[in-house]
Amino acid sequence: MANIPDRERPQNTRAIMGFLREHAPFSSMDDAHLAHFAEHAALQFYADNEVVISPDDGVAKRFYVVKQGRVRGERINDRNGEAETTFEISQGECFPLAALIGERPTRTLHRASGDTFCLILEHDAFVTLFADSDTFRDFCLRGVSSLLDQVNQRIQSGAMASIGHGSSLDTPLERYALRNPIVCSPDTPIRKAVARMHDNSVGSIIVTDDHRHPVGIFTLRDLRTVVAESSASLDAPVGQVMTPNPCCLPVTADAFEAAMLMAEHHFAHLCVKDADDQLIGVVSERDLFSLQRVDLVHLARTIGTATHLRTLVSLRSEVSRLVDSMLAHGADSGQVVKFITTLNDVTVRRVLELNLHHHDPGIPFTWLTFGSEGRREQTLLTDQDNGILFQIPDGMTEDQVRERLLPFAETVNHELAECGFTWCKGNIMASNPKLCLTGDEWDDWFLRFIEASTPQNLVYSSIFLDMRAVFGPTEPLDRLLDRVLGRIRANALFQKMLAENALNRRPPLNLFRGFRYAPDGKPHTLDLKRQGLSPFVESVRVFALAHGVETANTLERMDCLADKGVFDRKDANAWKEAYSLIQAIRMRAHQEQLQQDRALSNYIDPDDLNPLDRRILRESFRQAQRLQQKLEITYQL
Repeated sequence: MANIPDRERPQNTRAIMGFLREHAPFSSMDDAHLAHFAEHAALQFYADNEVVISPDDGVAKRFYVVKQGRVRGERINDRNGEAETTFEISQGECFPLAALIGERPTRTLHRASGDTFCLILEHDAFVTLFADSDTFRDFCLRGVSSLLDQVNQRIQSGAMASIGHGSSLDTPLERYALRNPIVCSPDTPIRKAVARMHDNSVGSIIVTDDHRHPVGIFTLRDLRTVVAESSASLDAPVGQVMTPNPCCLPVTADAFEAAMLMAEHHFAHLCVKDADDQLIGVVSERDLFSLQRVDLVHLARTIGTATHLRTLVSLRSEVSRLVDSMLAHGADSGQVVKFITTLNDVTVRRVLELNLHHHDPGIPFTWLTFGSEGRREQTLLTDQDNGILFQIPDGMTEDQVRERLLPFAETVNHELAECGFTWCKGNIMASNPKLCLTGDEWDDWFLRFIEASTPQNLVYSSIFLDMRAVFGPTEPLDRLLDRVLGRIRANALFQKMLAENALNRRPPLNLFRGFRYAPDGKPHTLDLKRQGLSPFVESVRVFALAHGVETANTLERMDCLADKGVFDRKDANAWKEAYSLIQAIRMRAHQEQLQQDRALSNYIDPDDLNPLDRRILRESFRQAQRLQQKLEITYQL
């Protein structure tokens, strides 16, 4: 301890309030509540390695904010009995919230890391502040989640400034759905169905059965086809010419889900059903985007009907503008990457369709995609990771089929590169003969891949075990994945090696100096993809493969693992929020790079971030550490 009094009452309330305003959550609190804090706070000095608070102190009675220096948390490792540093608290951060709220001792010993000063609130003053300040109470109860809300609000307000206000993508469909939609029975004559549409000024009519279950939809587009092709008399029942099994969503679904379905499948209308599968409304593309101004469906349809490669190339520039729009309308990073992936899928399909129109190789095939595209997690910075799964026509050999498919695939890969999907440096592309295979060849490839867990194969695991079909029949891939995933679930040794490989991607935190910078790239930068996102992606993949989770998307995998009881729900939510925050900062950096005509990069200098972003980024990396600790414990690494 210093020779000065151990705890001093700060005399300059205004200076303390100024310090607090630089750090969340205090930066969002009312002046009166900050004044209460400053007037009741005491300043305590702790020498290097001095204990600040310990589990042995009993029920926590004081609230601490680091004024200067750092505090590290220590716990005893059950395996070796030694103290280990589990986290570090820096200037402006506070503790021990969980213990105070739970009225229990802290579970972690807090020790000064270097000479440190802390502002301290006694229990009564803390309780008063907790009761009076909604912002402070929300932070105490939700921690980093409440700070994440502030970041999202700032991102949205920034985008709003350029495009204006609109409704949120999270708005339930019941807000958009046209109530009492125009319906008819399957035996209604086409002429009467069209007259009913005309009388009500609508472009579609829903065909329902006797229980009001939607069985089809008839649109003006269908009418034009009937007239142009003379495929039916106008007196024929509408059931003969309707589009059967219309796409439906429950009333609890939101606008984002509807927009994604419309974009991916080029639907212009969706039926909205209640819990009994009865029709209660219809949502059209016009309904959604007249409110939101996020014309995802229109852009997807324009891409999907483009007649020239040059059109596809020019449309890629529209994606960045719509990312701004989605952020402004409340989309989180998970929604935005799915949005980008959907448009990428539509682009890939259209490039394939245009090439098939000009020189069809005459071979049935499925176009596969791997890695981030396979997980539906692509951002504006993306390369190609694709392959082909083909079926052998009678009278041909595998090599004869490849002779036809590989030139076709090479043309597609080159044209995708023109559309902004950069050439894969590792040659993970369909034009590679090693990735143009039959189902049996793919199966043999994965069998060797799993049985011979070489370092290169473990690197491949981060690419090929996240795969899906983008074009062509999906059944061959479904059968392949059933066999591959079954082998992995039964192979504990391979799972353990995957876990060891996942731990090679450590979050960029240095225990005593804050961030650990990327070994490559510019000095003093972090790689948000490899250092930030990969620790989550790689760790979650191991748990998902071990427990039969079929989806490849990282956030969806976390939800499934929580549903299965593998993850604690609170942990899963914290990991999802941390992952989403890193992804949001990454996407915002991409947007700024585009605005400044700079090349897209995943590297950022943390000093370019504001204090709130740096704090949340550090907390997000800590959550990645916690996830990796669970992986270590599970596989005894």
